[in-house]
Amino acid sequence: MNVGFYGHVRQYMNIKEEIDANIERVLMSGNYVQGPVLAEFEEQAKAYFGTDYAIGVGNGTDAIWLSMMALGVGPGDEVITHANTFYATAEAAWIAGAKVVLVDCDPKTKCIDPAKIEAAITDKTKCIIPVHLYGQCADMPAIKAIADKHGLFVIEDNAQGIDGAGDTFKQGEYSDAVTVSFIIQKNLGCFGDGGMVFTNRKELDEKIRKLRNHGSAARDHHSFGFNSRLDDIQAGVLSAKMKHITEWTDQRIGWAKRYDEGLKDTKAIDLPYCTPGYRHVYHLYVIETKDPAKRSEMLAFLKANGVDAKTHYSIAIHQQDGYPWGKECEICGSLENAEKNAASCISLPMFPELTADEVDFVIEKVKEWDAANA
Repeated sequence: MNVGFYGHVRQYMNIKEEIDANIERVLMSGNYVQGPVLAEFEEQAKAYFGTDYAIGVGNGTDAIWLSMMALGVGPGDEVITHANTFYATAEAAWIAGAKVVLVDCDPKTKCIDPAKIEAAITDKTKCIIPVHLYGQCADMPAIKAIADKHGLFVIEDNAQGIDGAGDTFKQGEYSDAVTVSFIIQKNLGCFGDGGMVFTNRKELDEKIRKLRNHGSAARDHHSFGFNSRLDDIQAGVLSAKMKHITEWTDQRIGWAKRYDEGLKDTKAIDLPYCTPGYRHVYHLYVIETKDPAKRSEMLAFLKANGVDAKTHYSIAIHQQDGYPWGKECEICGSLENAEKNAASCISLPMFPELTADEVDFVIEKVKEWDAANA
């Protein structure tokens, strides 16, 4: 048996008629950019997410830096995030002109450690960007308390966590903006690039709508802006898929529980941690080798035995070649947890359209490696 990492084609075939109908509707309308289908999807998305506003943009990276620009975060300002996330989180801050300050992650959740944030705050700090890594929400109440104490903005990087929630809070409740990526491999993915900003702040909605469209709120009227628009075809694809997102999330959670149960007695790996009461949406199911030196060996073993496992993310931001690339970046304190996560992580296949036989096959191969390395 061979178990792939993505289920894109299976997902498309399962709801092909719905997606095709929406695409045809857009094509036949002749309105492909900022047309009615995008407007309808924005209404659908904000209703689902529970915020006052939802703004479709070109991709998840743009969603972050456009949010920062709308908040006035730029040159001379500092932005705090953690080191074991996708490069784009820091990249977006640099695009906005800000300095990135990296802190460590929580050793269990792998999300930003609130206990490390306060030591990184200076008189130049303007914003905190917690990442809901792998599909689990960061500790937003603690982060919001720190932000309020120091008068800071909070932008949730929710590229991996759509449909997630905390035990006592929902996404967007403790932040100025929530940014989402819709690239195909996400839990809610289109057929290319796409992104969205969710907010409850009217002035941010107005500013980002202008910034995404060459600074324009009305035809032929422009100020400073960019070209970052979610097109109507992608909005149509997402609209069809959004109707199924809760069902798909529940399926991911079910496969995660099957992995947990099947791998609970392994000795050489650590399983993902879910904060009690949180809705972890398992964009990724990430295990870690207890010995980081064994990660490459395990990854090669799985691939050679029919399991298309991958790494997310095997090189922490501050460990990338050429760091700091001429950009303003600072490390605050030890990043040992982030470095351990980067050096030992392996993502097992995780998508709603998996079968029980496939999940059991992955479990079998992981246990086979574990038995030889415990």
